[in-house]
Amino acid sequence: MSQPSARDRILETAARLFYQDGFRATGIDKIIAESGVAKMSLYRHFASKNELIAAFLDRRHEFWMRWFVEEVEARFAQRAQLSVIAEALGEWFAQEDFRGCAFINVVAEAGSTGDPGHLQQAVSHKHSLEQYISELAGRLGLQSPATVAADAMICVEGMIVRYQMTHDSTVIDSGKRVLARIEDGASTRRRSKAA
Repeated sequence: MSQPSARDRILETAARLFYQDGFRATGIDKIIAESGVAKMSLYRHFASKNELIAAFLDRRHEFWMRWFVEEVEARFAQRAQLSVIAEALGEWFAQEDFRGCAFINVVAEAGSTGDPGHLQQAVSHKHSLEQYISELAGRLGLQSPATVAADAMICVEGMIVRYQMTHDSTVIDSGKRVLARIEDGASTRRRSKAA
């Protein structure tokens, strides 16, 4: 089996440290030391720390969305309900290295002075997640899938931040109840019974 390239080692190390310790707290010198590459090698692959953060965010988006969709789809095949989103999030929360959402974290750390490219990456990631939830809502036959997804995103983001703060597993049950209410409110079956 071949050794990972210097670029891959840098990115792997940066990904772990950025997610574990934060973007500001992780210095280039620490990434160099832990990845075992020379400073010149790092700068040959990534011109700046901001460029390395951007590469990490691209990588995180691909990895996390693939993982999340697989987790949701496996549950959705057994029980077609929006609440399976909360169950999938619960699997993520239970991971030993859970430190919240990297995209929320990068925006929270940077505030209004952050790199505009990183903010755009965060917005794009959340848009992809919302589009996927809208697709699920459409598959459930819910009215206004885009509105359902927008409402569900408030729940999803709230669950992520709340669990990051509390590490209280009741967040998952609360999320399931909120998502069930959102689904019930948009259900065409419910509307036709009321009519």
